[in-house]
Amino acid sequence: MKHLIVLFVSCVVLHTGAAQQSKPQSFINAFERHLGQYYEGKIIAGGKEGDGFTGKPLLMQVLSWDAGQVKVPFYVGDDKSRTWIFSLVDERIELKHDHRMSDGTPDKITFYGGVAPNEGTASLQMFPADVETCALIDYACFNVWWVTLEQDKFTYNLRRIGSDRLFSVEFDLTKPIQSDFKPW
Repeated sequence: MKHLIVLFVSCVVLHTGAAQQSKPQSFINAFERHLGQYYEGKIIAGGKEGDGFTGKPLLMQVLSWDAGQVKVPFYVGDDKSRTWIFSLVDERIELKHDHRMSDGTPDKITFYGGVAPNEGTASLQMFPADVETCALIDYACFNVWWVTLEQDKFTYNLRRIGSDRLFSVEFDLTKPIQSDFKPW
């Protein structure tokens, strides 16, 4: 009887472990509760006058979510050209930057980014520049982006290895705001 109980407990533990979400899937799923919400942001590193971001209102929106992909427009003042796309690809998260012209047509430089080299965590994912990015933007070949998604804040970060290029913006997820902004 004792061995039967141990076997039963072992099976329950194995079954419960199999049902857990992967860290990449947990990261994607953490966006679901923010679907449709807008949040204000602020530059926390790397901002400087004339960079196109400093001094402008910064706003993110979780525009769409499903178990495989999240689209998060990043509005800078009245500029609605940027959307971060997080996709689940082979149990890794891929980040792509979708840049558009004001009429919605693709910019000449768009869909750059990278794939996480490992599973990351449920709240932190890192993305070194991929081959497509290196071909599209040679100076971005040494970019590493990382994103955090915690209960109270979301951060988007960029570091260009071998340079002083650093950019970080943080959004307060405790205070959704009203907006009618939509990309393009």
